[in-house]
Amino acid sequence: MNIVEVSFAGFVAIGLLGIIGIGVIVTGRAPKSFNWKKNVDKKALKEDKSRTNFLEPDLPKGEADVVEELVESEEISEGAVKLEENVIYEEISEEEAGITRRQFLSKALRISFGAFAGIQLISYLGFLWPKVSGGFGSKIDAGSIEDIKNQIFQADGSVIPAFIPSARAYVLPLDNTAASKSQFGSGSTVAEGLVAVYQRCVHLGCRVPWCNSSQGFECPCHGSKYNMIGEYFAGPAPRNLDRFNVSAVSGRLIIDTGTIVESPRAPSMSVKYPQGLSCIALSTEE
Repeated sequence: MNIVEVSFAGFVAIGLLGIIGIGVIVTGRAPKSFNWKKNVDKKALKEDKSRTNFLEPDLPKGEADVVEELVESEEISEGAVKLEENVIYEEISEEEAGITRRQFLSKALRISFGAFAGIQLISYLGFLWPKVSGGFGSKIDAGSIEDIKNQIFQADGSVIPAFIPSARAYVLPLDNTAASKSQFGSGSTVAEGLVAVYQRCVHLGCRVPWCNSSQGFECPCHGSKYNMIGEYFAGPAPRNLDRFNVSAVSGRLIIDTGTIVESPRAPSMSVKYPQGLSCIALSTEE
């Protein structure tokens, strides 16, 4: 397992533990030996017991006044006055009873937990099964092969790559002579004399711009340099620029951004570099 898989496994484990914890809170499944009264202040318990049960019916106004007056004057003594209360409980429907605050909070917590769990599930599924169409990570239609070649080749014989934003790739030419020398000549990274090079530097991930004067890629972050088809030339980069598999379908170039092809440094460069002044050297001299 690489570090990405290990990190994802840890993230999933933490998420599951959080979901289980919330579930325990919502369902109220505490240990059987747990005694909630021990955690309540004794004074609060005493005051709670002294209050009249809210389910007991109120006495008629006249009788309640008499009892209050007798208590205040301490005229009630043993055998002097005896009041008998007959409490009658009537069953009421759930609609009449309404919903208690405890029930409301419990339902609200359950709904919140369900929404949280749903969002987490969607994010996990999105990570495991990324978007497979209409964006990076899928097959991108770069356009007509003829139009791309017309855009690449300049009147003075120089080359300017066609940048495809949705594929995050530069499309460049690789003729038969260069292909026969290149380590990619027999692979699926060449179609109709075109290659698609990933825009990211393999050193620390900076975007590598094109240098028109040297006819290659030069990273401004740490100085790594590559020729026009991404073969390593100099700098701290450990390998060639990454590239994508390409194919020609009905005269259109299809770039498969779901597969990133890595390759070691080329033993010899199949395309000359530099063909002019370096852009990094020029900016340094300034």
